[in-house]
Parts: sequence; structure tokens; C-alpha cells
Amino acid sequence: GADAVIELGGEDAKIVFLTGGLEERMNGSCAGGTGAFIDQMALLMNVETLELDALAENAKTVYPIASRCGVFAKTDVQPLLNQGAAKEDVAVSVFQAVVDQTVAGLAQGRRIQGKVVYLGGPLSFLPQLRRRFSETLGLKDAVFPENARCFVAIGTALLAKSGPAFETRALLSKLENAEWDRARSGNIEPLFESEPEYERFRARHALAGALYAEPQEYNGDAYLGIDAGSTTTKLALITEEGHILYSYYAPNKGSPVEVVREQLLRVHALCGDHIRIRSSAVTGYGEALIQTAFRADHGLVETIAHLLAARHFSPEVDYIIDIGGQDIKCFQIKDGTVDSIMLNEACSSGCGSFIETYASSMSYTAEEFAKLGLFAKQPSDLGSRCTVFMNSSIKQAQREGASIEDIAAGLSISVIKNVMYKILRVTNASALGKHIVVQGGTFMNDAILRALEREIGTEVTRPAIARLMGAYGAALYAKAHRGKTSSLMPMEGLTNFAHTSRTTKCALCTNKCQLTINRFGGRTLISGNRCERPTGEKAGAKLPNLYEYKYKALRETPVQNIRAPQIGMPFGLNMYELLPFWRALFENMGYSVVIPPESTRELYQKGQHSIPSDTVCYPAKLLHGQIEALCEMGVTDIFYPCMPYNVDEHISDNRYNCPVVAYYPELLRANMEALGSVRFHNPYFAVNRRNKFRAQLEPFLREAFGISALKVQDAADAGYKALEAYMRGVREQSMAAIRCAREKGLRIAVVAVRPYHADPEVHHGIAQMFTQLGWVVVSEDAVWHLAPRSRVNVLNQWTYHARVYAAARYAASQPDMDFVQLVSFGCGMDAVVADEARDILESAGRIYTQLKIDEISNLGAARIRLRSLKAAVESREEVKVAHLR
Repeated sequence: GADAVIELGGEDAKIVFLTGGLEERMNGSCAGGTGAFIDQMALLMNVETLELDALAENAKTVYPIASRCGVFAKTDVQPLLNQGAAKEDVAVSVFQAVVDQTVAGLAQGRRIQGKVVYLGGPLSFLPQLRRRFSETLGLKDAVFPENARCFVAIGTALLAKSGPAFETRALLSKLENAEWDRARSGNIEPLFESEPEYERFRARHALAGALYAEPQEYNGDAYLGIDAGSTTTKLALITEEGHILYSYYAPNKGSPVEVVREQLLRVHALCGDHIRIRSSAVTGYGEALIQTAFRADHGLVETIAHLLAARHFSPEVDYIIDIGGQDIKCFQIKDGTVDSIMLNEACSSGCGSFIETYASSMSYTAEEFAKLGLFAKQPSDLGSRCTVFMNSSIKQAQREGASIEDIAAGLSISVIKNVMYKILRVTNASALGKHIVVQGGTFMNDAILRALEREIGTEVTRPAIARLMGAYGAALYAKAHRGKTSSLMPMEGLTNFAHTSRTTKCALCTNKCQLTINRFGGRTLISGNRCERPTGEKAGAKLPNLYEYKYKALRETPVQNIRAPQIGMPFGLNMYELLPFWRALFENMGYSVVIPPESTRELYQKGQHSIPSDTVCYPAKLLHGQIEALCEMGVTDIFYPCMPYNVDEHISDNRYNCPVVAYYPELLRANMEALGSVRFHNPYFAVNRRNKFRAQLEPFLREAFGISALKVQDAADAGYKALEAYMRGVREQSMAAIRCAREKGLRIAVVAVRPYHADPEVHHGIAQMFTQLGWVVVSEDAVWHLAPRSRVNVLNQWTYHARVYAAARYAASQPDMDFVQLVSFGCGMDAVVADEARDILESAGRIYTQLKIDEISNLGAARIRLRSLKAAVESREEVKVAHLR
């Protein structure tokens, strides 16, 4: 008989375990990893769903893609397409994401093995999806019934044989006479009460119009701006006066290079001999790809492009809200420069795709769907949940009799609530300022624009070219930075244009990055690299990076005695920073400490089957793979203690570890079968109190290893001395890095993390990204002691948190330092720290930047955020210099 069933439907996913008792596990309100998810990815790639299977059959590379929901995945898939990744590889990666979501989200620590039956539509029509399941789970005995797509219906028919009989006529009568409870809950007042009110609204916003020029009548220089966005491509060709000669806005259909080539051919034809393109600039997600492909003169970060365009329409602008297809960007402007930046995180809920997804599911275009809600009498209150989670809210509203118009209006309002209370988290709308400019294609939706003005109680400026503002701003930048001639590819080059792309795994360092190599004739663009080696940049230009130092200092300590008995230790959570402590302690007693191989995606997947919670942070998930690796390395003992308290650094009211850090050994013991083959030691220790620790250590070592009490004192002392030496080395390296930066006139990034975020697999190379952008990198544990002790506005009882608060205060006091915090996605503890760190920075007039990290390594959004921070800082410095003059 069968041991388990995997069934995927349109919006549901199930695993039914049959061996050892019947147990069914099913997704909740999220449709991530289901047929709907696959349909969304096919739409994004501009292919039919069944074409995905044909593409996946010829794939060569699997990229990590989040499948928690469609909008998360779009954030991963779109940059891959923009970087030139092969559709075949993206297709198979989508299928792998479905498998990963099923295993991590539903299996939750229970192994899927034995004879497994595949059921449901997606598994029926997509053989390559079945293949990904079988290969990932190592299944050799998978069964796919011929009628798998209707297996459940057959089951209900079989069950009905034992139930009461009905006459067809009686059954139809019951259905026809069923009463519908139309009681409505949670309604909102209409966006517009009447047509005249709407016409006045339209007339007011028509005042922010754009000026156009006829190409046939214009002679002279022109400037081209290209916005290679996450889901759309925009172009704007302008005159010396800023008038628009030509514009373009359309989905990039998963082929941004070809879309831009076609448009450039049209632009050149339009210009003829009477218009000369003097300069060009590219912005957006696909900036590097398009600039390299077509030899554009300049590339600029989106933040600056949107600021330039907003200033053109509102010179006194003090707040910009831009909602695109996948991202939300909000900037506060002070003294003509960016004062603070808020961007959405890994999730793109509330963006253009938020509305587009529902419009498509109801067979409307986004524009048609937007108009439906303008005069809805009872807009549904759908809250501000993310796209797929909102399915349940919409279905509830429909059950209560809500019309499509009510739902359309409700979704428009939800977009704004998401921006206001999840991105901006405003408590007082007046903080946004008096001159607010909104832009991005999403704001061409009058219902969304109206919802914003109603929510903040202020009229805003929406330029008539709101959807073109990135391209228009890029054109303005090109004009301001023009040279004598433009390097933009001419007509002949476009006609003979050739583009190839391939993927490969880099072998030049231990990162083993998955590279995408795009070739355009004699030009090459390599993306996906964490360091400079694949691109051939000179290693001599490398800047100090404390995260590289710490990682090497922890991992590369030589083994004292290779013949000594071995004890394995994981390298993460509380064992990461304390590795010198435990290594010295055990080596003092004659043991050789063994740690797992360097963390990789493959190591994570090795232990994925035993992870009982998909929402736990990625550093914790990695420990499952590390334990599996240690067991395979042949160690007979693994030591991983529970530590509710951390080392006392005298900077907080208490010194707790977070619950995951403190007690994760207990979870591993309960969920990992591999630990049955070794002796797993997870005693409780209080390293914050030395005398108590020694008292706890002595009986443990005696019982577990037969070590006498005489050795315990020296071993404990050796551990504390090793930890102090490591921390002292970190601070010395930090001071050297700061001196180096100041001697060279470089800025310093204080990158605040939890210690285990220093693992390159956890931060995905973000530390190197800082140095590539010109920052010298130091960490919070290296500078917190330089800040004066002061109270904070939260309960300060966590060691790691206290370091972040102190480091934020120190960075805020140093004019050449910028503070950036890395947080684990979904970490409730980090949410508290982030709010307090933001308050510390902003109260000092400094910019707070946060980057969220999880198991997905796509860093496109992180790079945009860091480049935005750099541009904002540079702009501020320019203003200061101008004031001094």
C-alpha cells in the first residue's frame, strides 16, 4: 500500500501520511506552492503554464526561489529574467520552489518516504514537477495514477455509495431554494459619491500635466532615459526644455533586452537626421544589463531618478511615494536631498502586482479592474494582508454578497493601508509634509490615488506621466551629465545585435556563486557574483571588511591535536561567536573540536526534511544540515548546549538569548533522526556567571566524558581567555579598518547583525557588496563599547540587542559612518530592535537602513537600497559643501 500522498490543487496543497496512522497536513490561507502559484509564474514569464514543463525539461541550472507566495517569488524571478537567466532554468527553479515549499511548509520535520502517490492537476499536467519531487525526496517508488487529477472526486463518489440516495429533481430544488445570508461586515464609505465629484478630482490632477513636442517638428539634441523596471520597461526621450518627444510603457514580458532593442530601433527611426541623442541613462532593476547591452552613457539608482523627476513637477517636494510593479519606494526630502528612505522588503504586497494578480484572476486588465471600484457603494474592508493571504478575505466578502465593484474598491484601499501602516508605519500623516508627489504605474489607478488622499487627509501631486517618472528622471540625469557625444548603440548595431546568456557555477573561491554570463558581441556582463574575482577586477582595491576577518578567525583556527578524540559542534546561533570559548575549553581537556563544512544551500537542503517550522529564521534552519553533516563526518559525540543567558557585557539590564538561540538544541533532539546514531549532549549552562558555570560544567563533564574535577577549572579559564582574545582581536581589527578609511577619505559602514549573520551563507555576500560600493565595513560588536551608556525606550534585556543600540548611538555620532542593520525575515525580536535603532539614528538626523535576509540569495533589492543610501549620503555632503561656500 501507499505510505504517503502529495496532492497539489489550484489553491491548496496537501500531504497525507498513511503509514503509522492517518495524518493530513494542508496549507492554510496561503496559496504559495500550488497551481495558482505556478500560473502566476507562467504569466510573469509570458508563457503558458504547460510551456513551463517543456522549458524545465531542458534546464541546466536551478536557482533558489521563494515559493511562500506568488509575490515573494516574483521578487526573485523578475531579477533573474532581467539579468538574462535562461527561461528554461527559471522554469525548473519555479518547480523546485514548489517542492521546497511543500517539504518545508507541510512536511515540517516528518520525512516523506516509501511509496508516494502524486495527485492533483499540477502534478498531472507537469511531469517535470513530478520529477523535481522524486529527485529532491529521493523517491524510487512514486506512483502517478492515470486519473490522478480527479482522484479525490472518485473517492467522494465511492463514499457516496454508502450514503442516502437523492432524486435529481429533489436535489436541484434544494439548490434553487437555498437562501444566501447577505449580511455584510466591515464596509467602508465610497471613494466617490458621484460623477461630478470624480470629475473635479480628475480636473485637479490634470494640472500636473507634461509638455510634449512633435518629433517631426523638432531639430536639435535629445536625451534618452530608460527605466528597466521589475515588471515593466519605460522610455522617455526629451528635448533641451524637458518636453517629451517619445515615451513607452509596457510589460517587459520576461525579455527586457529584446523589448529595449525594439524600442531603440523605433527611437532611432523617429530621430532620423534632425534629432541627435546627446546622452542616455538607465535606471531600475535591469540597469546593469541594459547599460551593458546597449552602451548607454550612464546608470543611476532609482532613488535619484525619481527624485529628479519629482522635483521637475514639484520643486518644493518634501515626500515621494513611488509604487511600482514589485517595489515601493518612499523618500523624505529635506533641503533638496534625500533625508530618509523606506522601501518594501522581500514581499511585494501592496505593489502593482497586488492589483494585477486579482484583475487577471477575474479576467480583467488592471486598468479595467481599477475603474470598477470608483463608485462602489460599499467597498469591502479587506485589511492590509498580502496578496495570497487576502484570498480568504475576498472569499469571505463574496460569501457576504460583496460585488466585484466592492472588492475592487476594497483592494485599492488595502494597497494604501499596506503602504501607510506596513511600509511607512506612520502615526501622523502630517509627518509626510505638505508637498507630496506620488508616482509609479500603480498610481495611475484613480481609486488608489483617491484612497491615499482620503487616508492622509491631504491633496497630493500625481504627474500625468506618473508611470514614466523613472525614465523621465533618467532622461533629466542624462541631460545634466551630457558629454560631447553619446556612446548609445546606433541603428546599425541594433540591427546586428546579438545576445547570448549562460549560467555557470564559479569555482574561484568557496562562495561557489551561481553566475549568469551575458554576452553582447564583445561586451560581457557577469551577475550573481559576491566578490570581484569573476569580473576580473583588481583584488588590490579590496577594502577592509570585518566580516571576512571574523569568519576566517573563527573557522580557520588550526586543530591542536589531530590524534585527539573528536567532539563535533555546530557552527551557528549561540555556538557561532562562542566557538573560541568551547574550542579552547575542550582542547584544554585533550579533545579535538570538529565543526561542519562551510554553510551552503546544499548543506541547508541536507537537513531540510527535519525542519518542523518554515517560519523559523534561516540561521536556525542551517543547523539541521550542519548536524546531518557532522553525523556523516563520523563524529561519535556532538556537543550543543542550551544557553538561556549570554556572556555578561554590562551594557543591558539582563543578558538573555532569544528563545530560538537559547533552546534550539531541544528542537533538534526532538526532530532529527540522525542524532540517534551519535551521543548528543545538550546540557543547560549559564556562561554569564563564571562560578555558576564551573559548578554546572563539572558534573556534566564527569558524567559524559569521565573528566576529573581538577581539569574543569583550567578548561573553563582557557575558554574565557580564548573568547576575550577573539573579541579583543575583533576590536583591534575594527580600529585598524576605521583608521584606514579615514586616511583614505572613505565612508565607514557599521553593519549591525546578530553574530551568526556573519556566516556568508546567511548574509549572502552583502558584506562584500558594501566594499564594492566603496564602504569600509565594521561590525556592531567592534564599536558598541565606544558609545556612552544611555537608556533606551525598550526593555533592554538581550545581549545582542544592547550591542545594536550602542553601535547605533556611536555611528550616529560619527559624521563618516553609516548604520545598516541586517535582520532575519520574520524575526519578531529583530522588529523591536529595528524600531529602537531607527529612533536612535533619526533623532540624530541620520539615515537608518535595514536589510532583511532569509534563505533566498537574490540581492537585487539590497543593492538598490545600499546604492540609494550612498546616493543620499553623497547628496547631503554636496549640500553641506555648498552651504560652506
